[in-house]
Amino acid sequence: MPQPTEERWKQIANDFWTNWNFPNCIGALDGKHVTIQAPPNTGSNFFNYKKTFSVVLLALVDVQYNFIAVDVGAYGKNSDGGILAHSNLGKSLENDSLNISKDEFLPGTTISAPYVILGDEAFPLKTYLKRPYPGKQLDDSLKRIYNYRLCRTRRVVENCFGILAQKFRVYNRRIQSKPENVDYIILSTCVLHNFIKKYNNSVTENFQNMNDIPRAAAVDEV
Repeated sequence: MPQPTEERWKQIANDFWTNWNFPNCIGALDGKHVTIQAPPNTGSNFFNYKKTFSVVLLALVDVQYNFIAVDVGAYGKNSDGGILAHSNLGKSLENDSLNISKDEFLPGTTISAPYVILGDEAFPLKTYLKRPYPGKQLDDSLKRIYNYRLCRTRRVVENCFGILAQKFRVYNRRIQSKPENVDYIILSTCVLHNFIKKYNNSVTENFQNMNDIPRAAAVDEV
């Protein structure tokens, strides 16, 4: 899961604009509670608002449902905003050390704006992080349109979590392992998810090409 280059960030932003009509977006951010067996001698650290015990997978996802960056292992009791602030991703965003360009013209305009990440109401508003307007401000039609576009685009990360859970069924039950081992399980599935998405099409194509080879020719080749 390498750190994107400046060119890669721009490509991600272009993909979000092309697919979801949201400009200067370099990722969708959200947290997923992974249910675990209650660890011994941990009190309520892992107990979350869903009344289960969990560790949190905080993920930044691109438009192709690939993980750009993840933070794994935070207590289930913590909020997504707090987890981001204490994660390496959050600190790197604050320090501006992720090779992200400062500003870019909005498509079709001469207005310059920073690249941003999209999150839900659990995250704070930052220059690099956008969240929806609160409900009491939605009398303004422009703000409603903004919320619609932001929420529609941000669903990419929720879809990615759904794909991950269907691909690796360990997420569909309570993981009975120590928290430190659960962290490795989650990280492994995230890396494998990216690997499968990157190479699955080429592998399928190779198998199809092999099926097109006449049987005798294939035997001779072997």
